[in-house]
Amino acid sequence: MRKLILILFILTILIPNENQAQDNGAVVAGAVGALAAIGAGVAAVEQMKERAELTATEWLLANNPNITSFSLKTIDFDGKKLKDMSSASVITFKIQEFVPTDKPELDGKKQVLLGFTSHGWINEYGIDFNKIKWFLIDEAEWTNMMISYVKVASGETNNSEVESTITNGRIVNKGVRLKNKMSIPFYQLSGDMYVVTDYSNEMKFVYNEKSLGIFLKDTGDLVQIKRSSLIELHEFFFEE
Repeated sequence: MRKLILILFILTILIPNENQAQDNGAVVAGAVGALAAIGAGVAAVEQMKERAELTATEWLLANNPNITSFSLKTIDFDGKKLKDMSSASVITFKIQEFVPTDKPELDGKKQVLLGFTSHGWINEYGIDFNKIKWFLIDEAEWTNMMISYVKVASGETNNSEVESTITNGRIVNKGVRLKNKMSIPFYQLSGDMYVVTDYSNEMKFVYNEKSLGIFLKDTGDLVQIKRSSLIELHEFFFEE
């Protein structure tokens, strides 16, 4: 409904009055065509999101038969342009198990599914979901990842203190807050500066001013998790 109201509002601005209608008919036609193209682009992205959720669900069913009842929700997919999605990126999903019943509550184990795409996963033939590398992460693994990320982003070295801060506090844009106080501030870097740590046999973490970068050793791709998505994922584990 909001999209429809916005489109109607734009049309009332772009459509000229009666005296100008004949002179500006081409402008109106162009405006309507542009709006149609925008609508088609929104529909295409929404369709891709639905296909990504289906593919994530299929991967989960095929590789984790012990998970028999769950909710799967996309976090980071909306707002990307088609040209941006064709390059390497990451799609993030929240997964939570539940006990089947009438009107069940999501109160079971929480996990995060990260789908790392490779260059060319979207091409002229459509979407190639075979170019996605999946990682299913539980709370313990996420905690280890955030400890490594906070350490590389801040220079802190004490694992136990960092773990206590991130599990009891909140990751925000400028660091980790604990009891409304900035407990661990992040480095202030320019956009072309990076700090790197070797996290595992599969990943390196790369920190710069605005995001967590993950370098996949297997594919050689450097992808970024937006700070907003990172915050939402962390709150999913520790605040909801």
